[in-house]
Amino acid sequence: MKKNLILLLVLFLSTSFAFAQTSITGKITVAETGEEIIGANIIVSQNGNFIQGETTDVDGNYNIRVAPGVYDLAISYTGFANKKITNVIATEGKTTQVNVRLTSGIQLDEVVVTGYKVPLIKQDETSSGQTVTSVQIRNLPTRNINSVAGKVAGLNTTPSKDVKIKGSRSNATDTYVDGVRIGKKTKKSSKKKTKKDPPKPIDNSNEEYNHFVENEFLTSSDKPLSTFSIDVDNASYSNVRRYLNNYQMPPKDAVRIEEFINYFDYDYPQPNSVDPFSINTEISDCPWNNENKLVHIGLQGYELPKAQMPPSNLVFLLDVSGSMSAQNKLPLLKKAFKLLVQQLRQEDKVSIVVYAGASGLVLSPTSGSDKHKIISALDKLKSGGSTAGAAGINLAYQTAESTFIKNGNNRIILATDGDFNVGTSGNAALVKLIEEKRKSGVSLSILGFGMGNYKDGKMEQIANNGNGNYAYIDNFQEAKKVFVQEMGGTLHTIAKDVKLQIEFNKNYVKEYRLIGYVNRKLKDEDFANDKKDAGDLGAGHTVTALYEIIPTRNAAKKNFLNRVFKKSNQAEENWMTVKLRYKKPDGKKSKLLKVKATNKNVALSSASNNFRFSAAVASFGMLLRDSKFKGDADYDKVLKMAQVSLGKDEFGYRNEFLELVKKAKETNARLTAKK
Repeated sequence: MKKNLILLLVLFLSTSFAFAQTSITGKITVAETGEEIIGANIIVSQNGNFIQGETTDVDGNYNIRVAPGVYDLAISYTGFANKKITNVIATEGKTTQVNVRLTSGIQLDEVVVTGYKVPLIKQDETSSGQTVTSVQIRNLPTRNINSVAGKVAGLNTTPSKDVKIKGSRSNATDTYVDGVRIGKKTKKSSKKKTKKDPPKPIDNSNEEYNHFVENEFLTSSDKPLSTFSIDVDNASYSNVRRYLNNYQMPPKDAVRIEEFINYFDYDYPQPNSVDPFSINTEISDCPWNNENKLVHIGLQGYELPKAQMPPSNLVFLLDVSGSMSAQNKLPLLKKAFKLLVQQLRQEDKVSIVVYAGASGLVLSPTSGSDKHKIISALDKLKSGGSTAGAAGINLAYQTAESTFIKNGNNRIILATDGDFNVGTSGNAALVKLIEEKRKSGVSLSILGFGMGNYKDGKMEQIANNGNGNYAYIDNFQEAKKVFVQEMGGTLHTIAKDVKLQIEFNKNYVKEYRLIGYVNRKLKDEDFANDKKDAGDLGAGHTVTALYEIIPTRNAAKKNFLNRVFKKSNQAEENWMTVKLRYKKPDGKKSKLLKVKATNKNVALSSASNNFRFSAAVASFGMLLRDSKFKGDADYDKVLKMAQVSLGKDEFGYRNEFLELVKKAKETNARLTAKK
């Protein structure tokens, strides 16, 4: 009876908390400049106990729901003095506003994260602790208290913001950072969950995607060589994510499977030789056709410490035409570029060129240390007029060449929705212009924004020919991924003109099919031609390619017998040779590397997380394209394979993939039922 009364009391209190809530809101800004601080941390506590944590949005605003009461607020952000506001009164039915100005120039200290595990039988209070250094904190993509805790071995942070100790029950874990308890408290609510209707469809009929036909199977006896340029672009994945998050199926030609696969990092070993990357191969069963094999080829570029990165000469080429007025275009663009500005050093230089009906230089070359001046120039940008993209590209190259840094990173970052409509606007003419300009040694990277009139095909072609990468920014989190978490790979090239050529052994491989890379295929003779342009590899980047293989009858028979009798004939089962050519960033002559790909008779269930997760992503891409090669793949199989191969998911991208698969399954079922 006593237990039931306690349970009723807990339910009453949690229900009361759910219904009697109010808000503490405000804006966090820089004291010296008034600029909004994106990603500042706000911790709400009461009587020394952690209540809730939040980070500021792209406008520096926060909104925290709490029960009526008196609270303390702790506000922090990297490089600024911490601030504590006490006795903040939250009144029921009213919104309490607390604006805070942080003073810059304060360095991070180390913090101690301690995990307390409550045993099933409580004999002694035990705890374990670990120090998280200021360097580790500075490298975090979001510097909230949960992400700090997640740096400790054995502690995991979940999408629901719980912090758990590995091996412990979720309700038996308390975590403290510098004495402050964190972690989500379990609350029960009497509110019933209601299924939300899908949002109103967005009209994307004016968007443009280049049509392409998937690679077919080729016979190794007739064509033993497969040659292609690497591709580190990932715009297709984030663009398709935008469709699925709106519960719309994407156009088939928006789905480039290699960009889906390469959106994710893989756990490849760092290079241990003079070459700037490691080459990794793995062969196992094909999940969508169990009679076939799947070959996984992965490159890992070496990590370049920030202190060793060469100085950057950057030109922001920004589309401010009338088509960029929507919130997910120019306003998001400005907030995204502010993230990049925060990463710049004194030795880096930034210029800003804009174009609409005409082009112009709105910021002459400025040191990366003068962040206020750069951000002020971004804040003043407004949209309007037609889109003279070619004129802007010409001016951007002139600007970059005038401040060219020898042995530095000279790069134009073009941000646009691709809707060029004045001057040179045809795809062929723009590609020719870019091909000519890249001879200057200035790279061109593309960032796509917006929806409705998005011109993906045009931008992909420009990026492929501009020695740069192509990303699509659908939200602020993607901007963080591109400009914070992957800045080295986004900006700093460690190898250029990287080409792969696979030579198949006809004794084991009857037919093969390269999955994706349709726009990156090369003639076999182009592999050794150093005048032929190919893709570049950035610092820390991974590149992954998959081949579906139809083995010869003898190879299939031998594989079956080896599997049954648990034998392996590695020495004689070299199914293919992976050949790679690359140039140093300032080099003109390529270097050749060779690696044998060996079939070790590994079952799919025993394959690496790298192998299985990339296979799940490829399956998903084929389903979205309704590929004739999808075999018996379905959304449930994709989910199952991805769930067991998540591996280390530091930033939550793989867990987000699971949610996208579920949305695609639900959307596809709904649209199919309407037919």
